Amino acid sequence: MQNETPKLPLHVQLIQMGTAYWVSSLVYVAAKFSLADHLAKGPATAEDLAGATGTHAPTLYRVLRTLASLGIFTEGDGHKFSLTPLGEALKTGAPGSARATILTLGGEWAVQGWANLSYSVETGKSAVEKNLGMPVFDWLGQNPEMGSLFNETMIGVHGGEPPAVAKAYDFSGLNTIIDVGGGSGNLLTTILAHNPKLVGILYDLPQVAADAANLIELRGLTDRVRIETGSFFEKVPAGGDAYILSHIIHDWSESQCLTILNNLKHAMTPDSRLLIVEMVLPTGDTPHLGKLLDMMMLVGPGGRERTEGEYAILLSKAGFRLERVVPTESAVSVVEGRLAV
Repeated sequence: MQNETPKLPLHVQLIQMGTAYWVSSLVYVAAKFSLADHLAKGPATAEDLAGATGTHAPTLYRVLRTLASLGIFTEGDGHKFSLTPLGEALKTGAPGSARATILTLGGEWAVQGWANLSYSVETGKSAVEKNLGMPVFDWLGQNPEMGSLFNETMIGVHGGEPPAVAKAYDFSGLNTIIDVGGGSGNLLTTILAHNPKLVGILYDLPQVAADAANLIELRGLTDRVRIETGSFFEKVPAGGDAYILSHIIHDWSESQCLTILNNLKHAMTPDSRLLIVEMVLPTGDTPHLGKLLDMMMLVGPGGRERTEGEYAILLSKAGFRLERVVPTESAVSVVEGRLAV
């Protein structure tokens, strides 16, 4: 029988949790200065990289050495650093969008929000909004570069979900699906690729939907997807057999969620389906990524993740009934709702 790795003493486990930001700060610096992109050109010393990155060579060496100890780079002869497979994943445009995700969620706006988690716990309000002086989505709209990074981040964080949703949920028998707040179109185009008879409408704010056209064209679906722009706080397109809300409901306060759902209710027919794609939280002590994401929702936009029971309550308040929750092979489930009669 193989020897099991001994567990660390309890105080060491707690200290590691409490100082985990040391590592995240180092990885953020690696992403910010595009170190993986530079090393993709070949092995280099800290002195080689300092000029290209505008950094202090002796200090950069210490950072590189530490990142090498984490497995992102490796140090060879002559203090030359090279990429490891883990470091390859940090390059710009690498599958999974790790760099964009780190720059977004490890950026100052998010880190300062987490640093003020106690404010959110004391008040129930968004620490990010307090720091920025405005809701985070308004701030992203005013900062197009960060907005584009955020869109890429959503693919990085949730990239494995669209194939899992397309596989788990039966879309047969539907003609038109409307992706409300569909962002880049990643989920919608994945579903359409798995269901050749379906057509779709992607609905989002103009500055968000602008990034969708390229992905839709790249996937050869321009003849099956129509982009419409607007705010789901004001209205949503009519005529859908199914309305998808993917990682939308968790962003907003309950009153805002009810406004969105009310607008959907007016657009839907009695036969329309409401499909909420979210991380439905397990009850009890069961570990789940959604429980940490729930804290990001608290600190960031001011929303929350929910259990199945909590979704049933929310939908009932909005005039829907919860039909079922369809699990997927990813962390998300599909919460299916219908108009209450």
